[in-house]
Amino acid sequence: MAKRDAYMAPRNPQQRETQDDLPTAQDRLKGIESWYENNKKILNGVLLGVLVLVAGLYAYNNFLQKPKNQKANEAIFMAQQYFAMDSMNLALNGDGNNYGFLKIIDKYGSTDAGNLSKFYAGRILLGNGEFDKAIKYLKDFDGEGTLVATVAQGNLGDAYMELGKTNDAIGHYKTATADDNDMFLTPLYLERLALAYELDGKEDKAIEAYKRIRTQFGSSTQARNAEKYLARLGDFSI
Repeated sequence: MAKRDAYMAPRNPQQRETQDDLPTAQDRLKGIESWYENNKKILNGVLLGVLVLVAGLYAYNNFLQKPKNQKANEAIFMAQQYFAMDSMNLALNGDGNNYGFLKIIDKYGSTDAGNLSKFYAGRILLGNGEFDKAIKYLKDFDGEGTLVATVAQGNLGDAYMELGKTNDAIGHYKTATADDNDMFLTPLYLERLALAYELDGKEDKAIEAYKRIRTQFGSSTQARNAEKYLARLGDFSI
């Protein structure tokens, strides 16, 4: 953690230049494509466990929907493979022989695989810059109690940020940062929450978010960034 007196010497020209060179909130509002590229390993790593959602069928599925679920699970496999290979167009729309996520939603929307496809579709559309469509699918996705639900909430925040709806983004980022024990996703989306607060003119709330990163997630990359942005916002407390 940076020492307090390192920020408390405004008369030093070199320190003043460093402070002025920090990116503003507007500068940090990167495009979705660039942000995901930087955080792809963390976010896609979380998605490795999504098959748990498909495998965890509810009791009624075993009697009423078992055949449909089996077909849906078989259909989603290839789409997931394309997603893992970063072939997003094929994952979304299929390859002519295998369904993409959109077709799986259309044919098997009531199954667990159909539900999961809504998340995948929303995630891909977000990366494509189709923010309104992404919001539709992400809102339809039900991943309650899973890590994927956290990513979905963060993705919704990102989509609203890109549409300039920072207040809506804040609500979803707050949901995505509710778990104090998630050492990967929570600090990631806390930084986005703080940025949304800054853009919304709520600097006091932004300071609270940055302090939470620093206090609860001190070993994260976001904690190092938080120190810099707190200093820029005029908060020099330890």
